Order: sequence, then C-alpha cells, then structure tokens
Amino acid sequence: MKTGPLFIFIAVALTVGGFAGGYQFGQQKTDGVTAVATVNPKNEQKPKLLYYRNPMGLPDTSPTPKKDPMGMDYIAVHEGEDAAAGDSGLKISAEKIQKMGVKAEPARLQVLDKSVRASGRVEIDESRSYTVTAKFEGYIERLHVNTTGQPVGRSQPLFEVYSPELVSAQREYAIAAQGVGKLNEAGSEAQSAMQQLADSSLQRLKNWDISDEQIKALALSGNAKRTLTFRAPVAGIVTEKKAVQGMRFMPGEMLYQIADISSVWVQADVFEQDIAAVGVGQKAKIRINTYPGEVFEGRIAYVYPTLKAETRTVPVRIELANPKGRLKPAMFAEVDIPVAGAASVVTVPNSAVIDSGNKQVVIVQLAEGRFEPRVVRLGARGGEFVQVLDGVREGEMVVTAANFLIDAESNLKAALGGMQAAKPAAVGHKAVGVLNAVDASAGTVTISHEPVASLKWPAMKMDFVLANPSLVAGFKPGASVEFEFVERNPGEWVVISVVRK
Repeated sequence: MKTGPLFIFIAVALTVGGFAGGYQFGQQKTDGVTAVATVNPKNEQKPKLLYYRNPMGLPDTSPTPKKDPMGMDYIAVHEGEDAAAGDSGLKISAEKIQKMGVKAEPARLQVLDKSVRASGRVEIDESRSYTVTAKFEGYIERLHVNTTGQPVGRSQPLFEVYSPELVSAQREYAIAAQGVGKLNEAGSEAQSAMQQLADSSLQRLKNWDISDEQIKALALSGNAKRTLTFRAPVAGIVTEKKAVQGMRFMPGEMLYQIADISSVWVQADVFEQDIAAVGVGQKAKIRINTYPGEVFEGRIAYVYPTLKAETRTVPVRIELANPKGRLKPAMFAEVDIPVAGAASVVTVPNSAVIDSGNKQVVIVQLAEGRFEPRVVRLGARGGEFVQVLDGVREGEMVVTAANFLIDAESNLKAALGGMQAAKPAAVGHKAVGVLNAVDASAGTVTISHEPVASLKWPAMKMDFVLANPSLVAGFKPGASVEFEFVERNPGEWVVISVVRK
C-alpha cells in the first residue's frame, strides 16, 4: 500500500497529539502528588518554640536566634522536646532508678538541733567524799573495815580506839555529872561551879566527835569506857584506808577515805570551738562502753574557767545520778550535749551530701528521672541533718540513697560531652578560595573565598590569622585551596587547616 504525503502528515499529527496528551496527563498526576506532599505539612501543627539553647551545652539560653563566641548557631528547643539534653541535668530511666535503689526527700525548713560531742570520764563527786580522822591522840585497838573498796553503810562501825586523853575526859564528865545531882541542896555557887565543870567536860567530848548516844550512856552508868568506836559518816565505798590495827595515830591524821557514789561526776573535755554553746543547767546524754545501747542523763553543773592548752579543750562537769552504783570511777564516757537552734534553716539529711574534700555536692531530683548535681555550701550540723547555706532551696527533692552512683554517671556524661565539644568539625567553617598573599612574619594570609554557607557570607576577599604558620608551608600566591577556620575572638577568624584543591 502506498502512503502519500497526506497520510504521513496525519500520522505525525496523531503521534504528536498522543505524546502531548500523555505529557499533560502525566503532568496532572505529578501535580496532584506534589500538591498532596506540599499541603500535608501545612496541615500539621508545628510544636511551640520555647527558646534557643547553647550548642555546647552551656547553661545559657536565648529567646531569639543567636550565635555563640565560636560562631555556632544556638539550637531551637520546641515544646515536647527533651530540654534536659542541653542542660547540666542527667536523665535516668525508671527501670534503672529502681535497680539503683534511688531514694529522695525534700529539703526542709526546720530548727536545727545540733549537739556538742565530747569524751569524758566518770569521777567521784568531791562534795560526797569524806575523810575519817581523830581529833585526839590514840591507838587503834580493832578494825571492823579493813580493805579498800569495801562498801559501808551509814553509822557502820569502822574501828575502835584507845586514848588516855579520851578515858580521862570521860571520867571527868562522869564525876561532874554525878556531882551536879548531889549538890542540889548545896549553895548556888557550888552548884553553879559543878554545872560549869560538867558542861565543859561534855563540850570537850562533843568536840572529839563522841556521839550523843555514847555520852548519854556514860552519864547514866558513870563508867568510862576504855575504847571508843568510830562509825562511818555516810554510806559509800572505802576509797582509801591507812588505818592498821595496833598503830598509833595523831590528831588530824587521815585514817579512812569514804566516797558516796550514789551520785557521780562526768568530767567532759569540750573543744574550744564548741564551748560557746554549752552552759550550766543544760542536759547531757552519757553513753558508757560497759553498757552498750543504754543512755544515762545528767545535767551540767559547772563549766571550768580555764582551757587546757595541750588539747584546746575546756573541762565541763556533769552531775549524774548513780543509785545502783553501776557507774564506776575512771570509766570512759561519751558525752552528747543537745543544743537547740535559734531559728529555722534549710536542711538536708547527712546522707544526701557527697563530700569530696574540696567541695560538697548534693544530687537534686528535677523531675521524674531527671537529676542534677549541685555544689552546696554547708553550715551547722545537727544529729541527722545539716544546714545548707547555698545551692538548695526549701522543698527541692534531694537524693539520699544511691547518690554516689548518680554522681558517677553525671561525671561520665560531662566527660563524654566535653570530648564531643572538643571536635574541631563541630565549631569550624569550611570554604574554598584562592590564596592571594602570605605574611609569615605576621602569621596571616589573604584569601579570596567563595560564599560560606554556614555563615551566610557572600564571596569576598579577606585576611585570616594562621593557627600555625606551617599550615601554608609550600603554598604560593595564586594557589586554589580548601580551608577551615573558626572565630577565636569576636571578629578574629583563624585558619586551622589548609589543603590544595
């Protein structure tokens, strides 16, 4: 079949029309897809912009876009994003918190009851110590109490003595007492003289500490006893005994020392810096190693006016009841003197403080699973709490258990963050240009560079400072280079690497 020109023209027209129709149809489908792709984002609700945070993780934010001193753009933080990623806090999962055994409680505003602690020793109450002595010369005939440390009761016989002076005084009194009775019918002068003699003899016996019972028995019988019995003036223990059977004693010589230990003293050595908080009348708690878990209560009776230069301590006397005699002289004692605070202060438990020696840190729970270590300044310490002068506010939750583990994890995060921040690529800007001139003495170069996208700079010719002159060793003016630079100070751009393009 022959094909004429008309037929060829029609075929070409149909072919072109088909291609045109197909192109138009395809274009409509593409436009439809594009429309859907461009419309959907418009329908999505963008998160609310909260602020811009420092790209290096420093605690600095800005309500508007800005750059840091290195030229890096601040990062936008939107609502719903993890704001903790840019602060100094630490985020830990709930499962990990449970495994670590983390416990927290709020910082409290309370009156801090601190206590002054000191070491001491049990001593005999000096006001209850008695010396047994005779006021006349004589001999010890018999001992009833003959050992040191022996307990004695009040009026218990201690020893018997013989004294010629005592026998003579007894006879004198007996004769005078009988003479007063026989001179009732005599003149007043004789009766008065005999009465004076009887009174004088009686007073002499009383001055020698002869008991009223013995004097009464002597007056009734009229017979002087050869020996006289000395009795204990108080119930207690014999702390010292110098009396020996058969020995001769002189007036005023100490024969027995007896101490009443129903009440004892505790002499505590309080450090110089704590003495201002201690005063007469304060209660004190005493713990004795012999009786673990038991607390004895006493009262401060006296604060000595002198300081021991060797130990920088002041002796404090505490009176302590000892009805059963359980506290023995020379026992070691641990003294705790409670001191009430003057005003309410912010306190945290002692277990919440991590003390590294040069600083004290408290782990604060910002939210569920978020923690932040804070350096604090501490004040006075109480029994279980310590005052916080700066770093923690009242009501903030502080970690009291497993805080060492959280602190260790926080330090690890800070170390890793510092390693990432040290990467030059994170703060540098890259550009391409032509090296125009090199001033080795000044350490600068002149480069005509192309546009810098990271800084939105157009193409320009400018001077740069070399981080090291060796970077351009072997380069000649006119060389095409790729280089990287940072802003060391505002307006000071430093080239940190150069390679040939």
